[in-house]
Amino acid sequence: MLEKEVEEWLRRLDWDFGPSAELIRRFVAMEALSGYALIAGGAVIGYTYFVNEDRKGLIGDLYIREDRRTAAEEMRLLRAALEELLATPYVERVESQLMMLGWHARQALPYSELVQVYGRDFLAIEAGRIASLKPGRAARKVLIENWSAGRQEEAAEVIAQAYKAHVDGNVNDQYRSSRGACRFISNVVQYPGCGVFFQPASFVALDAWTGRACGVSLTSLLSPRVGHITQICVQPRLKGKGLGYELLRRSLAALAEAGCRNVSLTVTAANVEAVRLYERVGFEKVHSFPALVWERGTRLS
Repeated sequence: MLEKEVEEWLRRLDWDFGPSAELIRRFVAMEALSGYALIAGGAVIGYTYFVNEDRKGLIGDLYIREDRRTAAEEMRLLRAALEELLATPYVERVESQLMMLGWHARQALPYSELVQVYGRDFLAIEAGRIASLKPGRAARKVLIENWSAGRQEEAAEVIAQAYKAHVDGNVNDQYRSSRGACRFISNVVQYPGCGVFFQPASFVALDAWTGRACGVSLTSLLSPRVGHITQICVQPRLKGKGLGYELLRRSLAALAEAGCRNVSLTVTAANVEAVRLYERVGFEKVHSFPALVWERGTRLS
């Protein structure tokens, strides 16, 4: 079944899911992963797994083979994961961004009284369009250097500032604090969930006066010739001044130079300013999926 999932991610998104699948296999072999399998005729045809992080549950993946996939079976797996997570006394919030979930707006979700749905889009651009992008005006006003681990705490502060009272802070609560953003960056750098981190195309923008980070662009490789922008943001005071564009342009150029034929990213549809920037640069929508958040103030009976 995992092999089928790897095939589907590659076909639909140009994304090598192999490293993530191998990590799942390892955790299953160690009996260190919580989740459920969907079994039919003695064979596993689907699965979901989840983890707890402080007061939050995270549904890491939910997948059913294409030839056996139905909305009812997807919801069956999703409900099983939610029932266990929400039965845990200290879990107040559950997040998921399930890129292969076939859910649509008319479909009832488990625990619908607790859920918020945020549309997310998977966009991509061909390398041939990257070469025509010109340096922006921000290139002359800030210092931009390649990513280094020593900038992680500063970059985390930028993320927390950028997503304060922002829709993406609702989608991922790690963005709401420097501590959470630091954990997010660590996950991006260490684990293959968003592809394999690619330092040569990751950048930090530095304030010319203070020398501290004021913008960040992190990238990964989804496969040897496909790049991905995993995070890009700037301090609120610098929004609309071209810094986001310049960071994006540099990351795209570095990925193209490294041999990538395509570069992708994900964006919340309600983040209109970001969507406009990506469309202006030349990104096109490939796939849409829901980001789901269940949140409650008191424990369910």
